[in-house]
Amino acid sequence: MHPEILDQEGYTSVSVSEAPVVDVFPGIRLRPLWKGVNGAHANILEMDAGSSWPRRDVHEPGPEEVYVVSGVFNDGARDYPAGTFLHAPAGTWHVPATSSGCTLFLFYPEG
Repeated sequence: MHPEILDQEGYTSVSVSEAPVVDVFPGIRLRPLWKGVNGAHANILEMDAGSSWPRRDVHEPGPEEVYVVSGVFNDGARDYPAGTFLHAPAGTWHVPATSSGCTLFLFYPEG
């Protein structure tokens, strides 16, 4: 074992179940996992069955990386099952929704 790994600056971990829950919209919850000094951040987004973003979700100032952990995610154009990765460049948009419910891992490399 190498316990000194945990002493490295910036090396961190968090259990999703222990991350704070932020109600974003009805049936949609955000769990912040990590935030870097440059604004980059990682979150879990939980969407209940039948929930949807009430407007366009524009990716600014940088891109959004999405991994569908469970369920089926819809970006307003098509369905993406668990195991799908999506890259949305800065300036693009979608309208997140789900008919069955889903859990997403979101990463914003530029804030």
